[in-house]
Amino acid sequence: MAEASNPLASAPQFAEPPGAPETVAAPPVIPRRKKIWRRPWAPFALMALLLTAGLAVYAQTLAFAWDEGFHLLAAQLIKAGKTPYLDFFFPQAPLNAYWNAGWMRLFGDTWRTAHAVAGVMGAFGVLLAAHAVYVRFPIAGWRLAGALTVVAVAGLNHQFVDYSTIGQGYALCLFLLVAAYRSTLWAVEHRGWRPAAAAGFCVVAAAGATLLGSAAVPILLVWLLVYNRAGARWTKLAGFLGGAALPLLPFVPMVLRAARVVRFDLIEYHLLYRQVAWDGATKHDADVLTAWANDPQAILLAILVATGLFFVRFRSNWDRATRAPFYLCGWLALGLSLHISTAHPTFARYYLLTLPFLATLAVAGLAYIVSQFARPMQPRWPVVLVSSILAISLARDLYDDWDGAPWWGRLSNIARKLDQVVPRSAPVFADESIYFLTRRTPPSGMEHDDSHKLQLKPEMEKRLHIFPKAELTKQIAAGRFAAVASCEDTDALDDLGVPAAFDKKFEDKGQDCAVYWKWKPPTAPKKK
Repeated sequence: MAEASNPLASAPQFAEPPGAPETVAAPPVIPRRKKIWRRPWAPFALMALLLTAGLAVYAQTLAFAWDEGFHLLAAQLIKAGKTPYLDFFFPQAPLNAYWNAGWMRLFGDTWRTAHAVAGVMGAFGVLLAAHAVYVRFPIAGWRLAGALTVVAVAGLNHQFVDYSTIGQGYALCLFLLVAAYRSTLWAVEHRGWRPAAAAGFCVVAAAGATLLGSAAVPILLVWLLVYNRAGARWTKLAGFLGGAALPLLPFVPMVLRAARVVRFDLIEYHLLYRQVAWDGATKHDADVLTAWANDPQAILLAILVATGLFFVRFRSNWDRATRAPFYLCGWLALGLSLHISTAHPTFARYYLLTLPFLATLAVAGLAYIVSQFARPMQPRWPVVLVSSILAISLARDLYDDWDGAPWWGRLSNIARKLDQVVPRSAPVFADESIYFLTRRTPPSGMEHDDSHKLQLKPEMEKRLHIFPKAELTKQIAAGRFAAVASCEDTDALDDLGVPAAFDKKFEDKGQDCAVYWKWKPPTAPKKK
């Protein structure tokens, strides 16, 4: 963001009259308890430390999502030498799985490794957006307060805390999107291709972490070409495309070997099959799209963002170059939101990818609101007020979601029981998280639980490494599996015939998780 002129910068400096005796000013007396606030970076550093530490603690204790099981299992399988799409069904972009697999090689294939890395990347993404405001916000008196506002708006968001601390690709994608945004701002102001290449690499890598971030690719490319102020546009275009090609290189061998399988996992499944066996998917989407009306955090953010856009467009008197980065934040937030809203079904957590850009606009909105009621150069208390509201809302949401012991602890109990009752070499049917915790290689076709709802031609099922629910039911009844370990609800297990197929059962007290073992042959019907 280009800096607006600071009226204080041109103020006359007062000097001693000629011939006046030289005087030595006494050093200012600063109370110890206020010394830290004399350093402009200290509050920001403190906020960054609190955010990172808070996410780290949450990631290692309460963070959990059911869908992360197959993400972590995919990383474990990659670590063991398998390839997504080619060796197992994986309807996701692969970068986050490879990212987790790399860290698991260094620190062990546990959920704590993936959570620790995700928490750090989520914090870095928010802090990178906050730093952009700290160094580039046009109103100098609001730079520190604006950075703190970004940390509060994004870092205290309920969806961000819950889902940027797990093994899915949200945290990595968010960080790469902000890095691409900042690289694009850098690219328009400098000659040469390197900043544009960094922007292209980061934004395509973000889409490689989760396809939810893919809408940012055309937005950043068009914005780079339209607002370019230094160097040739063709140079920037070549740099952007060259950088964008690098994250795609790992796809090349997969596409060459099984283009049909890759296309199904990444495109056809989401367009045609994702909502299969979910009768209430449309109503669910409607509930998600209107849930913001009952969320105090979302309402406050919407007010600040709308005010920020109004201020930048109609009241700021900034030139085109100064307003442009705010417009880019708006386009990124809008483009990502529209793309996310087309997912069927969609989820509120997907929208956390828009938070850094909405938070930047919220800073402009808060600054304008404060300027109408108080001196705009003293923004401390409004920032404290907004942060307090967000913190209280976050605490309430986390308390409402609390339902006892952490889920990874519960699943660990089931995993230990499974290891006790059946040998590791025995084939078992389990949830993805149980396979991951026990480090058991799933039988082919068991790597993704949702794949059982698909009904395709036998040849295609074989190529995709899946088999349908009907076949799974037959194999359970036939005794293919030595045990079943699942946290599915009772009705789902009854439909598969699990309780009737096993003689022994262990159930986690007060939970739906259970282990079934000691297969019993079906009883022959009595002759009349």
